[in-house]
Amino acid sequence: MLDTFSASYMQRALLEIGLLAVLAGVLGAWIVLRRLAFFTHSVGTAAFPGLVVAAAWGIAPQLAALGAALGFAGLRERLARGREAEEDAATGILLVAALALGALLASDVYRSGAGVDRLLFGTLIGLSDRDIALTAAAVALVGLAQAALRRAWLARAFDPEGVGALGVAVAWPERALLAAVAAAVIVALAAVGALLVSVVLVVPAATVRLLARDVRTLQLGTGALAAVEGIVALLLADGLNVAPGPAMAVLGGAVFGLVAVAAR
Repeated sequence: MLDTFSASYMQRALLEIGLLAVLAGVLGAWIVLRRLAFFTHSVGTAAFPGLVVAAAWGIAPQLAALGAALGFAGLRERLARGREAEEDAATGILLVAALALGALLASDVYRSGAGVDRLLFGTLIGLSDRDIALTAAAVALVGLAQAALRRAWLARAFDPEGVGALGVAVAWPERALLAAVAAAVIVALAAVGALLVSVVLVVPAATVRLLARDVRTLQLGTGALAAVEGIVALLLADGLNVAPGPAMAVLGGAVFGLVAVAAR
């Protein structure tokens, strides 16, 4: 194991796994409690138009993707405001629109480069120092957001109908949560790609949710499970010569299935 992690690219991958585990621990609980799993999966794919135009405009792909993702989150919150039953419908409508726009830009306006493919499919063992720095910045921002808005997020998660009577603000903490999830998704794209971002931010939290009895346990357990699954997937990928992202997806799904059967 020490030999495996002696290479600099493996050390960067290990550091990224640790940072993503923190994001999963903090945000994963709110994602499963607020039923934002579909939104989390969708926001990475919805960043596709930003990825397409990034190279043509000469800006960082993550920055363009973040702008597109935040726009997606803001429109989704506005369309579903006050109508919780319509949140998934709003997410689906905007996801289709974003995919159509991205496909149109990629085929008729701009020529998408290799950087777009990398962010769509991820490469955990090909990360740069900038990728690590962006993930660390996202961890710091999400930590500050949780410290300031935990009470509002908790009330919205467990008493969505009576949250107004508690004197807790609803609109801007909700926007902040969606923005935090969008930022976490964008920084995870370089490691696992848009198609597998749920493996980091959703699946570990959904697994621990089957056993946890309070939010603190859910967050700590999710962070620990995400870190362990990431490290094991990295070792399996190195030993079996497979991509780390799919290895993490298979491992996460298997653990979820076993825990679900045991819990039942």
